[in-house]
Amino acid sequence: MVQYHIQPDSEIPASKQLFDQIQFAIASRQYPPGHRLPSTRQLAMITGLHRNTISKVYRQLEDTGLVESQAGSGIYVKAQGHEGGAQRQSPILNQYPKASKIVQQSLDELLAQGCSLSEARELFLTEIDWRLRCSARVLVTVESRDLGAGELMVQELEKSLGIPVQLVPMEELAQALDQTNSGTVVTSRYFIRQAEEIAAPKSVRVIPVDIYDYGKEIKLIQSLPRDSCLGVVSISDGILRVVEVIIHSLRGEDLLLMTAQFNETYKLNALVRSAQTILSDQASYQTVKAAILAAREDIIRPPELICSDNYIGSKSINLLKRELGLG
Repeated sequence: MVQYHIQPDSEIPASKQLFDQIQFAIASRQYPPGHRLPSTRQLAMITGLHRNTISKVYRQLEDTGLVESQAGSGIYVKAQGHEGGAQRQSPILNQYPKASKIVQQSLDELLAQGCSLSEARELFLTEIDWRLRCSARVLVTVESRDLGAGELMVQELEKSLGIPVQLVPMEELAQALDQTNSGTVVTSRYFIRQAEEIAAPKSVRVIPVDIYDYGKEIKLIQSLPRDSCLGVVSISDGILRVVEVIIHSLRGEDLLLMTAQFNETYKLNALVRSAQTILSDQASYQTVKAAILAAREDIIRPPELICSDNYIGSKSINLLKRELGLG
């Protein structure tokens, strides 16, 4: 169950704290597609917030396309991209709407039994061609203000998929798709709505990936002694902004938090000299390790450096491999 933490005396509005926590729960799959969110009454009892405030947050989530309201039933996490059952662009599959799902399931069963794609091609030519065309070009897209998160996704996908992956700012996605008639666009659930609006007219599919839920890191943060100093380093400024809100919601003012991007030398050097514990993403780990080593003469006790797991959840990696015919 998702644990909500609201700091009533914070400069950050309570609605912002709640919005970010629910958005994070959706993006990290703690609230999967189809999950019913707590009612405003339930959430009011849990958080102590007024029901009007919670209703406002739910409307904001609905405006972003992450949830949908079902009259008389409640608020549900909305299925995105491939989860929504997007149809293949083929006259045959348009004529038989249920065929797409049948073909996918049958092909996956054949692959699991050891059948190669070439052996299955004669039986499932449309599906095989779709997967081959889509795997020819994989694009990661995020808003330009958060290219760091996109770079992190590209690094992890290229390592896991073994194919080139291109990073395209959301603002340039339409132009990039004009130059290709096939491909797959990958993004996090934070940006799924914008990506789908751009890709849909181009007949290009969008697959959302779930981010790691950071359960181990959250437990660590909750266990840190009062007034201790925690450092967080990431390649992404956007990730750091979300981290600041969530950690503040967890611990309020009883924990000193310092953040830095891996290329902010001055801030990083100050961080490694002050923090007792440092959390780092994989892209920043070696840089942080080198900064600690360089400052060893000025540090009485080196900080504990912890490298987080992949930013993208393992289930999403496996889904992409299957959809792209890579395993």
